[in-house]
Amino acid sequence: MSTNSEEEADDMMMYCASCGTAEVDDIKLKTCTACKSARYCSVKCQKEHRPQHKRACKKRAAELHDEILFKQPESSYEGDCPICCLPMSLDKTKSTMMACCSKVICDGCYHSNVVRITRGSLEPTCPFCRHPAPTSEEENEENIMKRVELNDPAAMVQMSLRRYEAGDYDSAFKFVKKSAELGDAGAHYHLSCLFGEGKGVENDRKKEVYHLEQAAIGGHAIARHNLGCKEKKNGRMDRAIKHMIIAAKLGCDSSLDALKDGFRGGMLSKEDFAATLRAHQAAVDATKSPQREEAENARIER
Repeated sequence: MSTNSEEEADDMMMYCASCGTAEVDDIKLKTCTACKSARYCSVKCQKEHRPQHKRACKKRAAELHDEILFKQPESSYEGDCPICCLPMSLDKTKSTMMACCSKVICDGCYHSNVVRITRGSLEPTCPFCRHPAPTSEEENEENIMKRVELNDPAAMVQMSLRRYEAGDYDSAFKFVKKSAELGDAGAHYHLSCLFGEGKGVENDRKKEVYHLEQAAIGGHAIARHNLGCKEKKNGRMDRAIKHMIIAAKLGCDSSLDALKDGFRGGMLSKEDFAATLRAHQAAVDATKSPQREEAENARIER
């Protein structure tokens, strides 16, 4: 039955949904960009067919959107350390962004570089590109701006955060907006925060959610967790649980804690909860290494 339905749908895609004109060499049909399930020979036909197509189009467009939104990312937005090639921790305090090259270095590699420099009485350099370490905050910001001028999205996010902390919300919005346009998931997350707070831009809940979704699709675990919280607040627990599961599998502790409560409340099956626990532990274990443990111990001693 399903095969016949698929064949019928494929056949319908060969004709204009409004007038029935078949696609031939001199007639090219254009697909509805929202639902991808209807084609038209002209704008006129598409407009005339809109009243009949509108409801089905919205339903199918929502289904396609959810297919993308609820797909488990292969890895988190944080990515891997460019030196040791191990997955980065979601904990931002366990990594350092280098202003000279915009590379985010894990604490293990950063600490190892500090030890190498100290023992060898060497000049401080970047652990990745070996650029001399900045001697002042002004030089540090100049290095970031050089990367911004090269259209580096990570540098734009960094500069946006600096402007935000300084209270210059308009500039913060400008930098992070350009980074988001270049596809940076972290930029989408920070844009969602600005739209939610109404800083540097008018408060807009729809745009806040839109950018949260874009960040979540890009593997941003905190954005995904926040979406789950919003869905829970709106009473859509099935969607909230889906978001929390995805975030927990990326290593998000907050989402895992929320799922524990959901499991106790009967909103999550034993099998799904067990699978999520295993995936979460695997994600966390993948970020561990002897060098990172050494860096953590050194930080505690300080």
